[in-house]
Amino acid sequence: MHEQRLHVRLLIVAGVALLWMTAVFGRLGYLQLIRHSDYLARAQRQQQRTIEITPKRGAIYDRNMHPLAMSVPVESAFAVPAEIGDNKMMAARLLSGVLGIPRDVLEARFESGSSFVWVLRKLPPDKAEAVRALNLKGVYLQSENQRYYPKRELAAHVVGFVDLDEKGLGGIEYELDNLIRGKSEKIVVMADARQRWFDGGVARKDQGANVVLTIDEKIQYIAERELAAAIAQTHSLAGTVIVQNPNTGAILALANWPKFNPNSANEAKAEARMDRAVSAIYEPGSTFKLITLAAALDQNLTRPDEVFNCENGAVYIAGHRIRDHMPFGMLTVSDILAKSSDVGAIKIALRMGAPKFYEYIRAFGFGQQSGIDMPSESKGILRKLDNWSAISIGSVSMGQEVGVTPVQLVTAVSAIANGGTLYKPHVVAEVKRGNESLPMTGVLAPGEPKEVIRPETAATLRRLMEGVVLHGGTGTRARLDGWTAAGKTGSAQKIDPATGRYSPTQLIASFSGFAPINDPAVTILVSLDSPVGPHEGGEVAAPVFKRIAEQILPYLDVPRDVPLNPKLVQAAYKRDQAENDDSVQDFSPVDFTAQPDEAPAQKSDNKTEPTQPSVTVALEEGGDIAVPDFHGKTMRDVTEMCLRLGLDPVLVGSGLATEEAPASGARVRHGAKITVRFAALADAGTKAGKPAARTRIR
Repeated sequence: MHEQRLHVRLLIVAGVALLWMTAVFGRLGYLQLIRHSDYLARAQRQQQRTIEITPKRGAIYDRNMHPLAMSVPVESAFAVPAEIGDNKMMAARLLSGVLGIPRDVLEARFESGSSFVWVLRKLPPDKAEAVRALNLKGVYLQSENQRYYPKRELAAHVVGFVDLDEKGLGGIEYELDNLIRGKSEKIVVMADARQRWFDGGVARKDQGANVVLTIDEKIQYIAERELAAAIAQTHSLAGTVIVQNPNTGAILALANWPKFNPNSANEAKAEARMDRAVSAIYEPGSTFKLITLAAALDQNLTRPDEVFNCENGAVYIAGHRIRDHMPFGMLTVSDILAKSSDVGAIKIALRMGAPKFYEYIRAFGFGQQSGIDMPSESKGILRKLDNWSAISIGSVSMGQEVGVTPVQLVTAVSAIANGGTLYKPHVVAEVKRGNESLPMTGVLAPGEPKEVIRPETAATLRRLMEGVVLHGGTGTRARLDGWTAAGKTGSAQKIDPATGRYSPTQLIASFSGFAPINDPAVTILVSLDSPVGPHEGGEVAAPVFKRIAEQILPYLDVPRDVPLNPKLVQAAYKRDQAENDDSVQDFSPVDFTAQPDEAPAQKSDNKTEPTQPSVTVALEEGGDIAVPDFHGKTMRDVTEMCLRLGLDPVLVGSGLATEEAPASGARVRHGAKITVRFAALADAGTKAGKPAARTRIR
């Protein structure tokens, strides 16, 4: 009996154990097989944190491979609040004193309950060292990349800028962000059971593509300098200069005013960051008469020597009286363009008719985007033909009732210069990843050139445009010394917001032209918004064209096709002799804060106006930082060394470092500007200010 009871008890215990084991193994099987992925994901969320680090963007170069944008390594501070523990207030107080962040802000971050918080990103080298010296538990430094623009404002509207996370926000940085921006670098940070954190390694790292622009930094510098001088002289609200190769559509320089420093773009006003060359719409005024005459000549509706009665300065269209800027009488077609007669242009357009005129306007690219590889391009304003009023043909023929952008207009003028072919304007020459050139597709596709007027028409129009800059035309101040030139002035009235009518004093003064006439090398557009005092295009914009062209053409080795003024030759010789006798060579006479390579020689024999006053570089000596010896260093090495020491590098030229100011070993203060001149090995021994000859662009 006793054995029977014992057997029953054993069976009960075994049954209970079997049930327990079945339940346990069933639960384990459920967790391991069915819920495995859920619990694994939950564990990873608790134990891992993935920090996305700003990727290293590709560099942006000018057409001669001079860097305009690069990425340099910096450090960012982050904290793991769980590791800081009860010392959050002390950590906040110490970090606040070093980084200048309010203590309550840091305390709120540490008490937020987050397992990871940024303290401050992209620290200057001195602040990173100060954080490292604190040696606070739970506070770490992580390497990141920071965008740096060594030439500051130079070509800022073309290059663009980025935000804190290295995402492009303007210019090429934005337009080609998907190519320039490398894949995100993700750092996996692991935690143990006690929430102690350690580095889990890099998940992935992929550098972006490099971009080579058509911009030439020397030509860009000339354009920006002369535009700034014109703004200062005329007190204009804004301005634009574009230099284009008429034979390819490549933009060699694109300058806007106001300008900004992309290294601190968030401090600039929105109007300074606006790329007016592609976004600003304005009525072109008399420069649009080029399109009027191009269409009429191409249709064989008139000829240069045909005489029109300009009605003593007034004409009636549909009962509306339109007055000329001067009371002209009988004028040939050549004189209508040279003297910019509104009445003459209207009569030519009336003979042509609105439908055919509209076709040519569209063919020249107006009323539509040019396709330039830049963001925020406006298509301008061109009403459909069905919406034209009875007087529209008269208004449009003289540049009213139509809105254009500077890039549209310079491209149209280039078509006249090159023989009648319209090329797509572009600023990107090549995109490379490593040594491999990427295909130019999408917005980078070159586009199909199209003939908008016959070569014979273009040749005739070039001769007429030459008359504008010769004696008696409105653009005589654009006449070059040593080269033939052609162009057209424009003085377009702006709408007065208070009255809704055209303002008699607020104008867009412009000049668009090219040189030399028979084999054009460059097309140049100059536009000034609301100049004060003299405000006609021939008075204020044409001289800017002259100053820019007379510096660019010798830089490009364009042969002279007309004799030089003997007085200018003699003056240039005297200046050369004075410079050769000058044995003092240093950085002090030049303002390098925006200057790229050595600026094209200002002593050229075609300079007729006094140069702008020079600015002396202030040497901030007397500090506790010794200036390193940069001789033989690359531009990137110099940049990184300066940023590591807390110095502000001003880089001039390209190649290897040859000179620096202050000299190596000098003691300077934190934040001092260090000017370093670079030169290619072949140019290292040449005298500053005399750049090597360049081949002509074709």
